[in-house]
Order: sequence, then C-alpha cells, then structure tokens
Amino acid sequence: MPTLNCANDILEAYIPNAQNPWNQKKALHLYRRLTLGGDIDMVNNALASNPVDIANSIISDAIDLPLTTEPEWAYWSFEDYDPDEDIRSQQIIDQILQWGRQWMIDLKSNGLRDRMSWYWHNHFVTRLETYICPSWMYQYHKILQQYALGNFREFTREMCKTPAMLLFLNGVQNTQFDPNENLARELYELFTLGVDNGYTQDDIVDTARALTGWNGFDGNNLCSDIPFIAALHDTGTKTIFGQTGNWGYDDVIDILFTQRGPQIARHICSKLYRDFVNPIEKPEIVEALAQVMIDNDFELEPVFRQLFTSSHFFDEAHISTIIPGHIEHFMTFLGDIGYENEEEIIFAIGFSGDEYDQRIFNPTDVSGWPGNRDWINSSTLPFRWQAISDIMAYYFGIQGNTFEPLRDLGIKLTDALEDDPENVVRKIIDYLLPNGLQFDLEYEEALTVFKAEVPQNYFDSGQWNMQWEYAPVQIFLLITHLATLPEFQLR
Repeated sequence: MPTLNCANDILEAYIPNAQNPWNQKKALHLYRRLTLGGDIDMVNNALASNPVDIANSIISDAIDLPLTTEPEWAYWSFEDYDPDEDIRSQQIIDQILQWGRQWMIDLKSNGLRDRMSWYWHNHFVTRLETYICPSWMYQYHKILQQYALGNFREFTREMCKTPAMLLFLNGVQNTQFDPNENLARELYELFTLGVDNGYTQDDIVDTARALTGWNGFDGNNLCSDIPFIAALHDTGTKTIFGQTGNWGYDDVIDILFTQRGPQIARHICSKLYRDFVNPIEKPEIVEALAQVMIDNDFELEPVFRQLFTSSHFFDEAHISTIIPGHIEHFMTFLGDIGYENEEEIIFAIGFSGDEYDQRIFNPTDVSGWPGNRDWINSSTLPFRWQAISDIMAYYFGIQGNTFEPLRDLGIKLTDALEDDPENVVRKIIDYLLPNGLQFDLEYEEALTVFKAEVPQNYFDSGQWNMQWEYAPVQIFLLITHLATLPEFQLR
C-alpha cells in the first residue's frame, strides 16, 4: 500500500477551534520546522497567542535580521596572506573554521533566516574542498543569507556567478573556444526546473554558450575576483527556450524565469513542501503555492507566509513526519531542552557530522544531501543516540555537575511537587515525541527506565516527587532511552 498524505487541503489561515485546537503539539511543530526548536517557555507563551501571528512574526524577524558582520578577510585575495606557505595554510584553515563556527552559532540563534540559509546551502550546492578559499566561502554564504527569504530569480542570478559556484561547476572553464555545459545543466536540472523538466539538450548547449566569459580566474592567485572577459564570451546567436538572440548571462536568467516560470515555481514549491511540511507531496497544495510565487514575481516571502500560516501546515498529519539531518537534529534538541547557547557545544555539533556525511560547506555532491530517510543507517543511528547523551553530559559538566536544567523541564511540564512518575514520563514523552509512542508496553518500558534504582515504596508512599534529589538523573536516563527509539528521529 502506498503511503498517503491525509492532511486537509486548506491553504487559508489556520483558525483554532474546539475540533482543531492550538496546542503544545502544534506549537512544537511550528518552532521545530521553522527555527530548529523552541524551549518550553517559548511554547507556553505561544499558546497564549494567535498561531498565525506567531508564524508571521517568525518570518518578519527573519526578513528584518541584518547579515552577519563580515570578517576582516571577507575579500582577501591570495596576496593578502602571509608569503610563508605554512603560515598561509594555517591562516586559511583558521578562517574556514572561524566562519564554520559562526554559521553554526547563527543557525542556532537566528531563527528562520539561518534555518533557510542552511537549507539553500543544500540547494545551491558548492563544495569548499573544490576551491578552498575563505573569502569565496564567505561571499557564497553571504548570498545564502541575503536571499534566504528574498526573490528567487535574483537569488539564482547572484548565486551562479559567485566564485564558489563558478569554480565548483566549471564556469571558469567555459569559453567560446571550449564550452563547458556543467553550470548550464545544473542551473536547469537542480537549481530551477528539476530533472528533464522543460528543457532540451539544445537549450543546455546554447545556454552554456551564453554563460561563457566568466573566466578571469588566475590560478596563481587564488581568491582573486573572477571578472567577465569579453574576448572569451561567445557572441554568436543562441536559441534558448525558443528565444533567439545574442544572449549573455543576465539574458539566460531573464529568459529562464519568463519562459519557464510555472515549472520553476512548481519545482521549488514542491521541494519546500517536502522538506518543511511532509515528504509525501500534496500536489494541489504545491500548485497553489507555485501560483503564489508566480503572482509575486518569484518572491519567497509570500509563499512562506501562505504556507506556514495555513491550516494545512498545522494539520496534525504533518507532525513528526520528517527525519532531520544530524546537525538540525542536535540543534533542535538543544532548543527543546532549553539549554543555553554555548559556543563550544554548538561548534562540536556543527563539525561532528563530518564523519557521517554532513560536512559544513561540503554537501555530498552537486545534488546535495539526499535527506530524510537517507540520514538513518546502521552507522548514523548509534551516532545520533550517543550524541544526545553526550550533549546532556556536556551541560552537566559546565553547569556544576548537575542535570538541573532537566529537572526544570520536568517541573514546567508537570509541577514542582508532582509525585506520579507515570504522569511525568508521559508528559516528557509527549513533549519530545509529539505523536507519543505506539504501544502501552513502550510507555511501561520508559517508566521502568525512569524509576531507575529508586525503590517502589518511595513512589507508593508519595515520598518521591520532582524535588527528589535524583529526579534530574532519572530524566537524563529517560531521555537517553527515548533517543534510541525510532520516534525520536522524527521532527
């Protein structure tokens, strides 16, 4: 039997009612999908507000957020580095690590804006190991931030002439004397239209000719600008999507979005839907969102507002249907527990995924990380289980050898004097696993883990409650157990 998407078809704004209430489950869904998690205080505050207002506020905050302050080396060329090779190499490594660290801090702290810059990093893919230049890395990242919720046409236009992209997709090798089709092909196949959707090989050939000229790369001066060289541009007549003329780079983008706008809008909205709503697409919703994009001249903001305030988005059928990448998984956990932002653990999370194919600035290949179920295999699951325990142990160490933040979470979910361990366990499970567990036996196993070595008579007599000395350790044991369950991988 094929799996179905049983959510409603309503793109109008979500209006809570008795049959479809605004509750903790939906608030967690909103924050986990748009901002990589919000703590219990944020969730509780949200329940006193209108969900549409909160979603719109998240989007507005993302749009209003200034770009991350550029580093001093943002536009360095090779000549700006120390002439000593060893010192220069260390400078480059330090700068790459510096900006990787900064991006992880931004991802954790900057809500939807950097949630989206990270997302587009896996759409407009480049690989740092191809060009190994900090300033080009920064300039690429700046475009990701600048257009994260901006105009998708201009996003595409600016991205495809960044040095990082021109190096990665061989644009610097594409001349009138020796055309290279790589950038032209990926522009259509991955960035805008999708595979075999509205273009021909002839379109690719003539597009590659139109994209010639961005060849001013001096291989002896890494990190220098890559200017347009008119003498290397093909000035002959090209036909692209039925339009004939002496086309250049900007003409390609304009013709593409004019002649193939509906296909682009459907491809992008389909991808956004599968990655932010449900892996199983709802075609009628995607078509409606695509029309919003076209009606608004390819601006992303109206699409986001339409989707993330809709009754369709808040449908419970979408809750806990997506498996996030390792970095997103751990960042969301930090938000869920309410842990303070500590640069060292955020940096460690960002770079711990290297071994499990989520390397910052280095997605798997030009098509990016496959995502969703591909994140889970026999190697990555133990890593994801252990890392949750490691994160809690890290905070245990820096917060005076105590798990008190876990007690705080338990108290906020129940009550300071709550003495029913079964209720505590269910509340924590419902918070961390919004769709709960499937079987009563699983709840019983979780309860057994939570009770740990505390004698049963303490529970029976009411001597035990959330103020019990070892209650935080019991919550640690419970979360460690939950982290190994399939449901915990879903957000």
